[in-house]
Amino acid sequence: MLVLARKLGQSIIIDGCTEVTVVDVRGDQVRLGITAPRTISIYRSELLDQIRAENVAAASTADLEETLDVTAHEDQDNTITGHAKVKSNRRRKFEEAE
Repeated sequence: MLVLARKLGQSIIIDGCTEVTVVDVRGDQVRLGITAPRTISIYRSELLDQIRAENVAAASTADLEETLDVTAHEDQDNTITGHAKVKSNRRRKFEEAE
């Protein structure tokens, strides 16, 4: 981690296109102004961690939401045989879209 000291109104440039300026200092809180191209996403680290955790939880829930597709038929001797397979919701949604 690079650590720099900056005073109020001073800034740093990142990758030639992003400028971070010290806008205000009050006690232990520092306000930063960021000028960057719109193509660059800027998140507070705690929000990004929360977004990632929610995405992982959502992906895990989607994997658990599976249905059982049972195919059965009656043989000539009147016994019922068949097979079962698991189909995920993602695959079913793809199949429905076709």
